[in-house]
Amino acid sequence: MGVSVGQIGTGVSDAVRIQRWVKVLDQTRCIGCHACTTACKSENEVPIGVTRTYVKSVDVGLFPQVRRAFQVTRCNQCEDAPCVAACPTQAMYRRPDGIVDFDKSICIGCKACMAACPYDAIFINPDDHSAEKCNFCAHRLDIGLEPACVTVCPTEAILVGDLNDPNSKVANIVQREAVSVRRPEKETRPGLFYKGAHQATLDPLAARRPDGGLYAWATQGDAADPQHVASGHPGRRNSSAAALLSYDVPHLAPWGWRVSLYTWTKGLAAGGILVPLILALSGHLRWNDPVTRWVAPLMALFFLAITGVLLIWDLKHPMRFYLIFTRHHWKSWLVKGSFIIGAYGGLVTLYLLGSVIGSVGLRQVAAVGVLPLALATACYTAFLFAQAKARDLWQSPMLLPHLAAQTVVLGSAAILPFAWWLSPHHSLVGVEVLLAAGAAAHLIFVAGEITITHPTAHAHLAAEEMTRGRFAKFFWPGVVLVAVVVLAPWIGVVASPFALVGLLAHEHAYVQAGQSVPLA
Repeated sequence: MGVSVGQIGTGVSDAVRIQRWVKVLDQTRCIGCHACTTACKSENEVPIGVTRTYVKSVDVGLFPQVRRAFQVTRCNQCEDAPCVAACPTQAMYRRPDGIVDFDKSICIGCKACMAACPYDAIFINPDDHSAEKCNFCAHRLDIGLEPACVTVCPTEAILVGDLNDPNSKVANIVQREAVSVRRPEKETRPGLFYKGAHQATLDPLAARRPDGGLYAWATQGDAADPQHVASGHPGRRNSSAAALLSYDVPHLAPWGWRVSLYTWTKGLAAGGILVPLILALSGHLRWNDPVTRWVAPLMALFFLAITGVLLIWDLKHPMRFYLIFTRHHWKSWLVKGSFIIGAYGGLVTLYLLGSVIGSVGLRQVAAVGVLPLALATACYTAFLFAQAKARDLWQSPMLLPHLAAQTVVLGSAAILPFAWWLSPHHSLVGVEVLLAAGAAAHLIFVAGEITITHPTAHAHLAAEEMTRGRFAKFFWPGVVLVAVVVLAPWIGVVASPFALVGLLAHEHAYVQAGQSVPLA
C-alpha cells in the first residue's frame, strides 16, 4: 500500500520532522469500482444520501474514440482551509499533522464551512445534524492503520503518507512527478494530489450535464428545487475536449430562504434607526420628533430580534447557538457579526432608555455609537460572504457599499409611513430624497453586477442563473419594483411597499444564485 505501518504514527518520536499527511490519488490506476466509497461509508457509518468520498466519472471524446475518466472526490485537507477560518466554534480545525478534522460535539450546524469549501466536500449528517467530511480516517492513522479507502482499493490508486518524509512514496510522487490539485486559484494549498487526472474531471464546469439530467445510474434529484445544485456545466462545456458528465453526486445549497430573509431583516434593523439619525443630524428631523424618539429604536430592536430568530432557526443545532459567544473563533465573520449585532442591540436599548426617561442627551450620546454600529450591522455580511470562498459571485468588492445603499433604502422605506403620519412636511421630504437616492444607488450597483465582466467562470455562471435562470423570477421583479422607488419624491409613501418587496426579491435571488454553481 501507499504507506507502511512503520511510517504511521503521531510523529512525537521524531524530534526534527513535523508530519504532513497527504493523499495521492493515482487516476491512471482508478477503475471506478467505488470500493473506496463503500469502505468509507462502512468504516465511518456514513448515512445513505451523503458521502465523505465518491468517484466522479466523465466520458471524454466522441464516438467511436471515447473513454471514461474517473476522479476520486473528497476533502482536500487544505493547508489554508477556508472551512476552518469560517467555523465560528472551531468545530472544524486543522491538526498539527495537516489533517483537517472536526468535533461534532461543538458543531452548531451553521453551514458556514459548507459555504466556504471550494470543493463541496462537507455535508450535514442527517442523523446527528452536524458537519462532516473525510478526515483521512484519523482514528485509524493514530493507531498505525491505513485509512479504510486505502486498504480496499484493488489497484493501489489511493496512497497516503507523510509529505515531509523524503522516503515516503507520496513525497516522491508529489515532488518528482506531474500532479494536479483542484481549484489552485483558491490558494488553499490542498493536501490531496491527483496523478494522471483528466482536466474534464478536475474542473467542475469542464463537462456538460447530460440531456434531461439522466446520468449513468441515476438522475440528479429535483432540478426544480432551488436548493438543489446539479453537477456539470448547464450549457456549453468549459473545456476544449468533448466531455459529458456520466456520474456525480448532487449537492444542496447550504443557505436557504432564512438566510435570504436575514439579510433583509438585518437591513431593516440597521436602517430603521440609521436613517432617522442621519435626518436628525442634518436638521430634517428634531430629536424629540416621535419618529426619532420612538419609532426608530423600536423598529431597530423589532427587526433585530427577528434577525436573531432567523439566524438561530437556520442552525442545525439551534440549542447550541450560545457556543458562538463561549467558544468563539475570532477569524469567523459569523462570530464577529454576532458580537457586532449584540453591541448594536445594547446601544439601541440604551437609546430607547433615553426616550423613556426623556433624556435627549442620553440619546445623543448613544447615537454616537449607534451610527457606526448600525452601518457595521448592515455591512458585515459582505465580509461573511467573502469568507465563503466557494461562492465567486459573493467575492465582489462592490458588495459592501451595495449593502450600505440597500440599508438606506430599507430604512427610508420603513420610516416613510411613520414620517408621513407623525412628522412635519419637511421631514417627509428628507426621507423621500434619501429613499430615492438609495434606490438609484442600488440600481447602479445591480447594473454593475450584471454588466461588468466577471473574473471567473463560476461568478459568470452564478450571474447567469440570477438573471436568466431559476432565480430570474425574483431578480427582475425586484429590479422593476425598486426602479419605481426612484420616483419617491413624487409618489410619496406609495414607494415604501415597492422598495421593501423589491429588495426582498433581490436578496433572495442574489443569495441563492451565489450558491447555484457546482463545485465538485
